[in-house]
Amino acid sequence: MKLKSMVIAVGFMLSHHAFAGVKPLFKIGVQTAGTLDWELSVLPTSDDFDIQVQTVATAEAAKIALQSGAVNMIVSDWLWVSQARQTGAEFTLYPYSAASGALVVPADSTIQSVADLAGKRLGIVGGELDKNWLLLQAVAQKEAIDLNAKTEKTFGAPPLISEQLKNKRVDAILTYWHFAAQLQSQGYKQLLDGKALQEKVGIQETVPTLGYVFKQSWATTHKIALTAFFKATTQAKNNLCSDDALWQKTTKKMPFSPPVLREHYCEGRVNTWTISNQQAAQKLYSVLHQLNPKIGTNAELAQGTFWTAE
Repeated sequence: MKLKSMVIAVGFMLSHHAFAGVKPLFKIGVQTAGTLDWELSVLPTSDDFDIQVQTVATAEAAKIALQSGAVNMIVSDWLWVSQARQTGAEFTLYPYSAASGALVVPADSTIQSVADLAGKRLGIVGGELDKNWLLLQAVAQKEAIDLNAKTEKTFGAPPLISEQLKNKRVDAILTYWHFAAQLQSQGYKQLLDGKALQEKVGIQETVPTLGYVFKQSWATTHKIALTAFFKATTQAKNNLCSDDALWQKTTKKMPFSPPVLREHYCEGRVNTWTISNQQAAQKLYSVLHQLNPKIGTNAELAQGTFWTAE
């Protein structure tokens, strides 16, 4: 009996150590047209975690995959996280990038400012509650211009909206930063980016446009591995911004990678994430909520929207 007990004990110890040696597997939903794939493809190897990339077609498909448990993590915006938390979900966010959308016009356009958009045809990536669209409206409102009423709007996916501009079906577009960079390299003009729009409504601190989104309980269980993952993604971003050959190799799937694309990508790195940055996000949320209360049931960002390892 004693020998049998020893065998069981040894067996338990072996199985326990074997289990302890298994690294957590992070299943990450990645959009086919997104930039997340770049840094994940050059992520340094780690003893703390493994990753499994699962391709999703759209931002909405990514959210569905996260909600269903098909993936552990996606990249999305903090407005959506706050909305989800206000309805009882436990999602939380850690900054991914401060690179944001941009207002783009043809090189010979007569549109020189936000005020000039009145009476024009505007293409908008996303929907009515897209943060960049709300922010643009807030800037125009400071000049007593109601862009929602004074523009002819077309909403759609980034490639569609870019084609609308090229075919002169719209006069200006509000699009994602990497599509704006592609257009810039083809001779189009970027009037304002998201950072400039934020500054026009009084936000000086860096507010991330997008972040890694995951469940709070999952993050608590994987805190050490998750912290190591975020450290590795920072290193991956820095490597892409400092190594020309690595950048060219990583972005070779794109039709072409103009210098301005890399410039905007590297400008989007979030180097500090402190309470002042989170307070700035709250201030920005208040501006947007006042403009359109549909972005959330409360006037304040939901508690726990932003994740910290402490």
